[in-house]
Amino acid sequence: MPANSFRTKEPPKPAPRQQQQSAKKVSNAGKQLPIEFNVSGEQWSLIIGILCLVISVILLISFVSHLFTGNADQDIVQMDMQENLNQTKLKANNWMGMMGAYLSHFFIFEWFGIAAFGWIPVVFWAGYRLTSKKDLLPQSFNRFTIGSIFYIFWTSIFLGYFSRLIGGSASMLAGGLGFDVNEFFYHTIGWGGIFAILFLLAGWMIFFHGYTKLDDWFFGKYFQRKPQEDVATQRIRKAVQINTMEEEEEELPFDKPNHKEKDDKIDFMKVGKVENDLELPKPFPENKELKLEIEGLEAEKSTIPNEPFKGGIAFSVEENPKLVIENLEEDEIETSDLDDDDVNQKVLKEYGLFDPTLELANYQYPTLQLLNDYKDAGGKVTESELEANKNKIIDTMRSFQIGIQSIKATIGPTVTLYEIVPESGIRISKIKNLEDDIALNLAALGIRIIAPMPGKGTIGIEVPNNSREMVSMKSVISSERFQKSNFELPIILGKTISNEIFISDLAKMPHLLMAGATGQGKSVGLNVILTSLLYKKHPSQIKFVLVDPKKVELTLFNKIERHFLAMLPNAEEAIIVDTKKVVYTLNSLCIEMDNRYNLLKDAGVRNIKEYNAKFINRRLNPEKGHRFLPYIVLVIDELADLMMTAGKEVEQPIARLAQLARAIGIHLIIATQRPSVNVITGLIKANFPARLSFKVTSKIDSRTILDTGGSEQLVGNGDMLLSMGSDMIRLQCPFVDTPEIEEICEFIGGQRGFESAYLLPEFFGDDEGNDLDFDPSELDPLFEEAARLLVSHQQGSTSLIQRKMKLGYNRAGRIIDQLEGAGIVGPFEGSKAREVLVKDLTHLDEILRSLK
Repeated sequence: MPANSFRTKEPPKPAPRQQQQSAKKVSNAGKQLPIEFNVSGEQWSLIIGILCLVISVILLISFVSHLFTGNADQDIVQMDMQENLNQTKLKANNWMGMMGAYLSHFFIFEWFGIAAFGWIPVVFWAGYRLTSKKDLLPQSFNRFTIGSIFYIFWTSIFLGYFSRLIGGSASMLAGGLGFDVNEFFYHTIGWGGIFAILFLLAGWMIFFHGYTKLDDWFFGKYFQRKPQEDVATQRIRKAVQINTMEEEEEELPFDKPNHKEKDDKIDFMKVGKVENDLELPKPFPENKELKLEIEGLEAEKSTIPNEPFKGGIAFSVEENPKLVIENLEEDEIETSDLDDDDVNQKVLKEYGLFDPTLELANYQYPTLQLLNDYKDAGGKVTESELEANKNKIIDTMRSFQIGIQSIKATIGPTVTLYEIVPESGIRISKIKNLEDDIALNLAALGIRIIAPMPGKGTIGIEVPNNSREMVSMKSVISSERFQKSNFELPIILGKTISNEIFISDLAKMPHLLMAGATGQGKSVGLNVILTSLLYKKHPSQIKFVLVDPKKVELTLFNKIERHFLAMLPNAEEAIIVDTKKVVYTLNSLCIEMDNRYNLLKDAGVRNIKEYNAKFINRRLNPEKGHRFLPYIVLVIDELADLMMTAGKEVEQPIARLAQLARAIGIHLIIATQRPSVNVITGLIKANFPARLSFKVTSKIDSRTILDTGGSEQLVGNGDMLLSMGSDMIRLQCPFVDTPEIEEICEFIGGQRGFESAYLLPEFFGDDEGNDLDFDPSELDPLFEEAARLLVSHQQGSTSLIQRKMKLGYNRAGRIIDQLEGAGIVGPFEGSKAREVLVKDLTHLDEILRSLK
């Protein structure tokens, strides 16, 4: 065999182009990095998640193997790590090798004992959450982690007590941590460690009762406490029972005088066997047979009258008006129902540039588990109730010689709307005057007649239901309509008569005026609006300015100060309760409005959406004062108290904000319990096209808030009328309890927030600008520089000194006072910037020379 037969073949030479490309790469290696390693945040999450999953599997195999091979590996793990590595022939018996032996030895023997198995689900859940972007269980991951850590330590110490009691040492059962802690208790406290077990049991009981949701998950339904809504729903259940008893005892009329020779007979079909025969009244004296049509099919059986009615049934009698009953569920969402005009999300998705949420990238939105469910509260409308109300309405109309062609019922959570079509020639005013007569015959509170129905050729009669359905906040928050809404500021207002969830965009309202008598649901309505915004918006996207003269309604939101609240720089608390500070805050918002309009002017845009979209696209320079602008929502819980104490000082800035602030993202929500003309003045009312009225005491109050009557006929407890332009919508406000608000605020406040609340521009009141003691010998060292700055910009603003010269609030205020004393700027003029009295730098130099 030739000698070169075993010689390997030489690799083929690269082509000339390949040689040039490789040479080019080598030549460029000295100029720039050969490899660019760019990993996004999502990729890091995926990498870390996969590592957590792998670690959890390694821990599981190592721990299980330690139960069988732990004693055999004691000699290996107790040797020095370097000695083990040098002895290559030394092998561990653990299924995961040397790594598994060390991991299981430290976690089980040295630290936690068998309680170390509790780390495995925590690490696995963390990896699953990072890789799949969803939770493994419906419980909160944070609560599960905290509870698991507690039980790991508690179990180790608890088992260590018994290990110490029998005179042993650190073992696989309790671990070194549990044994050492009990050894410390034994030598410190004495009494054979009896107090140690008492401390352990006391700690467990405190954690058990303070961490109820986690213990529900661990111990099942037998340890669950009663929901918090039981107290709130006792009255509703009691009312339902009373109404049911009255309905059973009520004797219905059967026969009425008839001009015909023979009495009419109506045969009612039965379904199954009913213990007590229930006869319905004859609707009309006609010799016609009543047929029951269910979804277009004739049926010979009728539903039991006391069974909750589920809709889709039409009663028809020839030559008599038929009752068409609609019990509508929540409509399916169509693409046309959603506002897809979200500029920020479009630009962020398209360009992937500036993200305002990165500063709080780990922020978690509140979960649905923080809200209570009120499924058992209230009841359903029965078919017998609908039929009885229909007959009474028709009999009342006929007694006043008003014929009806057709009648239709739409069942809502609070009221049922009966739409009637009168015969031709009937005057609407004649029907409108029968409001009290229909209420008398129906024995109902709050009958409201809508004549005519907007956009329909019918007349509406709203009759309150005997059993009202409670609309829970959890049901509307979890609805698909709210979750898929792309409104800028989506707020939930309630459910309509047709059981449709009504969601509006506060950015398009653009302001909301609320009114209603005491105890009718205004505070709950404000909490519903704030809660819906907390569930939908990130802390970097929206800020709240909360004014609470009553000092007890909005104080629950103090815990989210560093996340969602805005305040003055020198304020002690974010929730404003002092009238003087309210005036300062309102004027500060006016300054913020002017500053934002200047930013929009420099950016060449018309509104905040276009400005933020341009800033996200990095087309604005932050060094020139540009920044991402969050929405600001001003909430005033009681306007009447402010108008009594401050008057014009409050009215003027509110009117100015209502007129101009919508384009730059400042929106107002104002509530009052006294909707009189001296509280809701014409200047304020003209700039609030969206108005919400709960039950009021008189028709005059209803006309003041809604420009029409009707809110005095509401039934209270969240029943309200919403006026938006020419539309009038009746809604049932959802119910959110105070403990639910506390849990939501604690959930948000427990997370990492900003360094402080969002700071509004400073504002100097009239009392802060009078009686200035000007002493040229005590001028600030930066006085001359500040004077040149204001004269150059021709703007006497303290915020300009702060921003350009990087000074604090107090020092900038002293400099502006000295500038006023020197005659360089004019006196304080409210929300406007001070007038610069010196028009050029030459004149300024003369003034500065005279001061030296």
